[in-house]
Amino acid sequence: MTVPPRSRGTLALLEENCTVCMLCVRECPDWCIEIDAHKEERTPPTGGRPRQQNVLDGFRIDFGLCLYCGICVDVCPFDALFWSPALQPAATDRAGLVAGRDLLREALAAVPPPEPHDGRGEPAKERAKIGEPSRSPGSGG
Repeated sequence: MTVPPRSRGTLALLEENCTVCMLCVRECPDWCIEIDAHKEERTPPTGGRPRQQNVLDGFRIDFGLCLYCGICVDVCPFDALFWSPALQPAATDRAGLVAGRDLLREALAAVPPPEPHDGRGEPAKERAKIGEPSRSPGSGG
């Protein structure tokens, strides 16, 4: 779901969806996104051999450089980045324009949940994240 440009406030990050694929960093025309990560060896819960997995350590966006073009949101294959109508806090210096994981996580609460594709499916992660109860298919919406 693409949000019209006038209603864009800031970006939001759903950290558990981020696989540190770095597509948002590579596709950004201004190079305003920085991601820090490390690799960990994890054993799958169903068993099997341990596998290497990227773990997100830091995610920063410099809104002083950002064009608000939305390419990062569009290229994210795991729906980890969203447009949020929450307004970015004002800054009095250049360093205040850099948003880290904490600010991007807070902006996630204002992201409207997506329309359900299947009433019998799992509730949207965005609803569970903000504590909103999921609606059953016959409850009117």
